[in-house]
Amino acid sequence: MITFDQFKAIDIRIAKIVSAEDHPNADKLYVLTVEVGEGTKKLVAGIKEHYTKEELVNKEVVVINNLQPATIRGVQSEGMALATKDGGKLALLVPEKEVKVGSPVS
Repeated sequence: MITFDQFKAIDIRIAKIVSAEDHPNADKLYVLTVEVGEGTKKLVAGIKEHYTKEELVNKEVVVINNLQPATIRGVQSEGMALATKDGGKLALLVPEKEVKVGSPVS
């Protein structure tokens, strides 16, 4: 269990994917560039088996914006796109309606 204060510390935002590239060192990963409102970030995401690059570009997604950066197979990831997995199906979390990029999720 986490406290409400711990939950409030998580910066969850709506982001827009502006580019999706193949990870240079991994077959199942993309390197996504996302607009988060105050600029762009790079995210490494294990979604290549579920989405084409064309499906991802311009898609609005939910991201953790203040996750400590991590190097994944040689590429720095500065956040995390949220997704759900049901058996073999993976789906990115997306806003139900059009909202401003960078909008906080609460």
